[in-house]
Amino acid sequence: QVQLVESGGGLVQAGGSLRLSCAASGRAFSSYAMGWLRQAPGTERELVAAISRSFGNTYYTDSVKGRFTISRDNAKNTVYLQMNNPKPEDTALYYCAVDRRLVNPGRVSTGMEEYDYWGQGTQVTVSS
Repeated sequence: QVQLVESGGGLVQAGGSLRLSCAASGRAFSSYAMGWLRQAPGTERELVAAISRSFGNTYYTDSVKGRFTISRDNAKNTVYLQMNNPKPEDTALYYCAVDRRLVNPGRVSTGMEEYDYWGQGTQVTVSS
């Protein structure tokens, strides 16, 4: 059973930077592809970024490409989301999510339906 705890959210000015962290419990963390989801009020949850369990392959939704970076440290059971140059439209509740299927090590899970468990979320608010 994987438990996910997000941290690092808060209020940031547009053009600033923020790093989100997600600490996972359980020895199987390195076996799973991971992702960051977000949901703003009145909108559907969307996949922002994803990373494979090995090899560092990544995916980004178009709106964050070139600004956000997902990474993971399997030794620390942690996945990160570095948010550079955030915009007011990035304001949302950000969730760390796990795809608990045993997929190929370099495979990135790019579909929302592939994530079957996520944490409680951390709020990010970007002021203009």
